[in-house]
Amino acid sequence: MNATDQQFEALLQYLKAARGFDFTGYKRSSLMRRVGRRMSMVGIGTYQDYLDYLQVHPDEFTGLFNTILINVTGFFRDAEAWSYLRDEVMGPMIGVKPPDWPIRVWSAGCASGEEAYSLAIMLAEMLGIDEFRQRVKIYATDVDEDALTHARHATYAERATRVIPADLVERYFESTGAGYVFRKDLRRSVIFGRNDLVQDAPISRIDLLLCRNTLMYFNAETQQRILSRFHFALSPSGVLFLGRAEMLLSHTGMFVPVDLKRRVFRCVPRQASSNGVSAAEIPAVPVRSEPRALDNLRSEAFVASPVATIVVTSDGLVALANRQAESLFGVSSRDVGRPFRDLDVSYRPVELRRHIEQAQLDRRTVVVSDVEFLHGSEPMFLNVQVSPLVHTDGSLLGVSLIFHDVTTSRRLQQELEMTNRELESAYEELQSTNEELETTNEELQSTVEELETTNEELQSTNEELETMNEELQSTNDELQSINDQLRESTTQLDDSNAFLQTVLTSLRAGVAVVNRELQVLVWTGPAENLWGLRRDEAIGQHFLNLDIGLPVDRLRPVLREVFVDGGGIHEMRVPAVNRRGRNVVVRVTCTALNPNGSAVPSGAILVMEPEDFHADSAHAIESSSAGDAAGYASPDGAAGHASPDGAAGHAGPDGAAGHASPDGAAGLASPDGAAGQITESPHRPEIEGADESTT
Repeated sequence: MNATDQQFEALLQYLKAARGFDFTGYKRSSLMRRVGRRMSMVGIGTYQDYLDYLQVHPDEFTGLFNTILINVTGFFRDAEAWSYLRDEVMGPMIGVKPPDWPIRVWSAGCASGEEAYSLAIMLAEMLGIDEFRQRVKIYATDVDEDALTHARHATYAERATRVIPADLVERYFESTGAGYVFRKDLRRSVIFGRNDLVQDAPISRIDLLLCRNTLMYFNAETQQRILSRFHFALSPSGVLFLGRAEMLLSHTGMFVPVDLKRRVFRCVPRQASSNGVSAAEIPAVPVRSEPRALDNLRSEAFVASPVATIVVTSDGLVALANRQAESLFGVSSRDVGRPFRDLDVSYRPVELRRHIEQAQLDRRTVVVSDVEFLHGSEPMFLNVQVSPLVHTDGSLLGVSLIFHDVTTSRRLQQELEMTNRELESAYEELQSTNEELETTNEELQSTVEELETTNEELQSTNEELETMNEELQSTNDELQSINDQLRESTTQLDDSNAFLQTVLTSLRAGVAVVNRELQVLVWTGPAENLWGLRRDEAIGQHFLNLDIGLPVDRLRPVLREVFVDGGGIHEMRVPAVNRRGRNVVVRVTCTALNPNGSAVPSGAILVMEPEDFHADSAHAIESSSAGDAAGYASPDGAAGHASPDGAAGHAGPDGAAGHASPDGAAGLASPDGAAGQITESPHRPEIEGADESTT
C-alpha cells in the first residue's frame, strides 16, 4: 500500500470515527473518484490536507457525503422490469396469501423516495386503496438524512413525474406550485428511516426487497455480508429485486434467479437441522454351495483385473497379486508367501503397514487418498483402499489392498477447478465491470442532471439579463433624451453666459458679486482694468480685504443695508485711485442678489463706475455722504475751506485746508496742509498732488 492509499484509508477511518459513516466497504476506485471530485471543488490536493480541512471545517462533511452518496433514482425506473415484477411476481404472491395477511416491502437505498412511492402506486393499483392501507407496509431506508427528509416531504418536480402515466399522476399526486406531492393518506403506509446496510440490523419477514443499483458500490466481501442480511430479512418465499448491474452469480446458495435478465431472485429457504436416521439392519444372505469350477474363474478374473490388487493374510504374508500390481509395483507370483513388510510397496509410495494394522483392528475399510507415485518418468496419483477380509464366522482372514489409479480424474478435477476459478474470476470481473459501468452511468446521470439544473439556472439568468438589458436600453434611451435636453440647455446656458459676459465686458463699469460672507464670487474684466487685480486673485477673497484703490471700508454700511432690507438700490460716490495710480471718483451702485425672488438676499452686486473728477463731482460726494456743505474733518478736527461755489476743500492731516480751484473743484490737501494744484484735462481731470494723497 503506497502513501496515497494509506492517507485515503486514514481519511475513511476518520469519517467512521467522527460521523459514524463506514465507507471502508465501498469500492476504492469509485470512492476515490468521488472524494477526489469533492477535493477539487474545495481546492485541496492530498487526502491528508483534506482530513485536516475536515477537522477545521465541520460543515464540509455535508458536502462530502452529498458527493459520495449518489442519489440517482426515479419513478418506475426500467419500466419493463417493473411490469414483470407486477404481473409475474407480486400477482401470484398476493394470490396465494390469505386476504387479511400483511404485505411487507423493504426499499433499501431508497434515496429521495421515488422507488418507494412507485411500489405504493403499484400495490395500490393491484389491491385497491382501502386494502392497500390495511395490508401494506413499505419500509424505505437510506443513510443520507437529507435524501430521507426530501422523501418524507414527497414533493417532486414536474420533470420527475413525466414517466408516470397521466391518470396515475392525477390519482396519486396533488399539484402544487412547486410541483407534485404524493397523497398524504397513502403516505402513512410508507415509513422512511435511516439504516446502514453494513452495520445496522435488517428488517425481518419481508415479502419483497428492492435494492437497486446499491450493491454495486460495495466490494465483494461487503456485498456478501449485505446479502446474508437480506437472506435473513426475507421470508422463505421472499423475492429480491436488484438493479441492472447486479447479478448474484456467485451467491446461488442464498438466492436463485427467477428472471436473471430483469434481476429478480427468490430466497433459498434455510435448511433446518435434523437428527440422523438409523440404518435398517441388513438381513443375512444364505450361503449357497458353489461349484469348484468357479474357483478358476475367480482366480483368472482377479489376475486380469485392471485395478492393482494385493491380498495379505492375517499373518502379514502376501497371498495374491494380479498382473496390474506386478506392472506397477513388481509384485508377482514369486512374492507369494513372503512377508508384506519386506516388499517395497509396503512403504513406498506410502506407509501401508500402519493402515493395514488399523483396518485389521477396526474391522473397517481405510482409504488413503491422493498418493503420488512416480511410475517411470510420469507421476501417478493413487487412492489406496485397505479393506479387511472377514470370514462368515467373524474371523479375520486377511487384508485386501486395492490401488485405484486416479491420475486422469485428478487431472480432470484440477482442470475443472481451474476452469471454475477462471470462470468465477471472469464472472466477478464481468460483475465488477458492469457495476463500474453502472456507477459511471449514474455519476454521468447525476452530472447531466446537475448540468441541466445549471443550464436552467443559466437560462433563467439569461432571461433576467435580457430583461435588465431591455430596461437598461430603455434607461439609456431616457438618458439619451435627457442628455439631448441637457445639451440644448447647456448650449442655451453657454449662449446666455456668453451674452452676459459680453454685456458685462461691454460695460464701462466694473462688476463684483459677493455672498453674505462678503466673499467675491464674480470679478469682471472692467473691474480688473479699473483696479489692477486679476480675477483669480479676487475670486474667493473677502471683499473688504481686497488690496485695491477703492476705500472698501466705506462700503460696509451700504452692504449691511442691502442685506437687511433685501431690496432697493443703494448708490454712493467715493474717491479712489485706479490701477494707474490716478485719482478718480467712483460711483458704486449696490443691489441685493435675490435668487428666484427670495426675500432673503444671498449676496450683493456691486457696480463700480468711474466718473470724471471735477467740482460738481466733489460736491456730489459730499452731499451723498454728509448731506450738507461740511468738509471732511481732518484727524484733529480742522475743517477745510469751502470754495466760492460751496465746494469744500479737503483738510490736510494737520487741519490746513486745501485751496479750491477756480471752477469750484476742491483740491486734495497734502500731508503738511499744502493744497494740490489741479491740471485741467479735456476728458478727466488728473490730480497732481504731493507724494501721498489722502481722503
